[in-house]
Amino acid sequence: MRKRVVSILLAVVMSTMLFTGCSTPTEAPTSSAKEETKAAEDTKSSSSGLSAATVLDVNQLPVTGIGAQIATSVKAGGYIAKNTTNPYMVAQSAGVEAAGEAMGFTAITQAPTTADSVEEQVQLMENMITQGVDAIIVHCADSNGIMTGVRKAQDAGILVLTIGTPAAEDTFLRTGVDYYESGYTMAKAAADKLGGKGKFIILEGPAGASNAIERLNGINTGLSEYEGIEIVASQTANFKRTEGMSVTENLIQQYTDVDAVIACNDESALGAVQALTAANMNDVLVCGFDGSVDATNAVKEGTMFATYNTDPYGSGFVACAYAVKYLNDKTEPEGKFIPFPTAANDPLVIADTVQNYIDNIAWWKVIQ
Repeated sequence: MRKRVVSILLAVVMSTMLFTGCSTPTEAPTSSAKEETKAAEDTKSSSSGLSAATVLDVNQLPVTGIGAQIATSVKAGGYIAKNTTNPYMVAQSAGVEAAGEAMGFTAITQAPTTADSVEEQVQLMENMITQGVDAIIVHCADSNGIMTGVRKAQDAGILVLTIGTPAAEDTFLRTGVDYYESGYTMAKAAADKLGGKGKFIILEGPAGASNAIERLNGINTGLSEYEGIEIVASQTANFKRTEGMSVTENLIQQYTDVDAVIACNDESALGAVQALTAANMNDVLVCGFDGSVDATNAVKEGTMFATYNTDPYGSGFVACAYAVKYLNDKTEPEGKFIPFPTAANDPLVIADTVQNYIDNIAWWKVIQ
């Protein structure tokens, strides 16, 4: 395969607004994994209107494995830029750097200096356009705000890929976790654990954030399939631990017999744990998303029921692999949205799986 120089900017923001969760290792797909993928066809992909199964065939991915086990045979030469101090984004950066080692390019990192600044993201993109890069990978701070940079890059003939939060209009590829699917999967797991009956509190993400809306829709859809489930409150905690605690404190004063709390990320879930522990409500199931260190430990200790491994390390790696494949030989992805990882990867981290997750899969191991 002919080697070419690939220049890629991975612009991200250091903010919990971008957090989510997903995954467990995959070798060659088993028959059960294929069945799970087929079963997912009824679950809408929140980005494209397609199900994960419609666009994803694990046999066609340019990578094998998930999390700390991810690998590829794709080769190329080039440059990638991304940087952040947030553990989630640091892990994604590490995935980009690992892709550089595996594919033959040097990974260099950049990020906005102000958290959540889509204006700085656009400026970073404009700078890279001026430098003549071949591809830009961006974890969008805002789906609409990023479009100025996206359109300029596309007009310049530059490949644009997004991870997690999508751009408002289709780019070459979106990868990262399917927020809708992750919410749906978690809701079903919690409802099944309670035998299809119980009162739920939902701690939403930031109002208006596309990824938060997608996950909330998945949770609501999953819970709606159980006649015995009642959502007694659904309120934003802005993906923050402090707000997760304060919102839960207020809600459990009104709903003293709540059975479960589903928080739209680990930080707000951990805040809920603090509030419930202080109120001696230790039998309430608490669910989060990210597979973070603290949430993993909470699952192991039994103070959280589940978290969901979003695998930022793997998603950074996957985005690079698709970009490199296209720049090498014009290989197109199988769709505009290739979710990674998916529910077929057994992403739930619960009591039965937490030790395997810690030992073999956890994305945060790559940055410790």
